[in-house]
Amino acid sequence: MMTSAHLKAVAIVTGHSGSIVKGSLQFIEDTNGITHVTGKIEGLLPGLHGFHIHALGDTTNGCNSTGPHFNPLKKDHGAPSDEERHAGDLGNILAGEDGVAVISLKDPQIPLSGPNSILGRAVVVHADPDDLGRGRHELSKTTGNAGARIGCEFLPDDRYYWTSVCSLASYIHANACREKTVKQKVKMKEEEVSGLRYFCI
Repeated sequence: MMTSAHLKAVAIVTGHSGSIVKGSLQFIEDTNGITHVTGKIEGLLPGLHGFHIHALGDTTNGCNSTGPHFNPLKKDHGAPSDEERHAGDLGNILAGEDGVAVISLKDPQIPLSGPNSILGRAVVVHADPDDLGRGRHELSKTTGNAGARIGCEFLPDDRYYWTSVCSLASYIHANACREKTVKQKVKMKEEEVSGLRYFCI
């Protein structure tokens, strides 16, 4: 079995409820247990947008069915640098005037392995800025008052996922990969390339 240092997950983010948000994200856990998130999200309004891991990998009702923020330690909402924070609190991403947010962040509380793994959960982009638990709104300590969920995707776990019939080459062309998704639960298909484990969703 490959170690968590070689585990990589990919999420193809799509918009819901009329949103044109789209993009792709990669998650790689290093040998120190830090997960590096990289990628690009398009179709956003310029400015800050809340960016979180939500507890449920369920998008049957769009992003609304992904549940609350992933919070295994039962803490209040906060900033990624706060001791008091949800594990899924990844702060904000910044979209430029072109509506594109380029993402590169590292976080110790979103592992791809172990009891608090984020695999099987969902990544969600919000319409508004996350106030990082510092606002006076009634939702500040639970959601950061980040507004509607405008884009999301679940992270495939190590048992099942809505698999794709595409190859790793097709994964590079995310849209083509997405179009070939097989809508049935099956055992996870894995492609191992250059020592990394890729999940094509």
